[in-house]
Amino acid sequence: MKTILLKGDVRSEVGTRTAKVLRSEGKVPCVLYGTGGDNVNFAVYQADFKNLVYTPNVYKVKLDLGSNSYDAVLQDIQFHPVSDVILHCDFLAVDSSKKVVMDIPVRVVGNSPGVRAGGKMVKKINRLRVRGLVQDLPDYIDVSIDTLEIGQSAKVANLTVEGFELLDAPANAIVTIKTTRALMQAAAEAKK
Repeated sequence: MKTILLKGDVRSEVGTRTAKVLRSEGKVPCVLYGTGGDNVNFAVYQADFKNLVYTPNVYKVKLDLGSNSYDAVLQDIQFHPVSDVILHCDFLAVDSSKKVVMDIPVRVVGNSPGVRAGGKMVKKINRLRVRGLVQDLPDYIDVSIDTLEIGQSAKVANLTVEGFELLDAPANAIVTIKTTRALMQAAAEAKK
């Protein structure tokens, strides 16, 4: 899994008034859980989140907070309901011996015979929830559609992964090959 660096300033004061002042300065109030001691409150500039949040990829985060450095993952993020500005972020410190739960992107690979026959590929799930050690988690999970005909689906149960476990329901369809209207019309005309 790729790592991204975020530099922040530790903050001693917390609360609504302090958060408003930070946001007016272009910073996002953040908190880091799971350090073994107290939670670490800090602030990061809004622009620094661009490569972490607004991307389909998933990253491990190296937090540089003054004299201390932490390995973490983005646990939760809150957006303003109207302007979509980031209001607050929660990070979870990771340990190489403890499992974490993350959403890993899905990448479709292969060429479906159903699509070649006129079907339409529909991707139903973009990310899969997994649990495992952070060093064992991949950048993405490959889903092969090489054997899918029209009307068939690639399900979570069909995936084989090593080093981590899938938490999504086994019956969930990730990719489905659907029949198109043109294909149904052509079949109806052929019957006449």
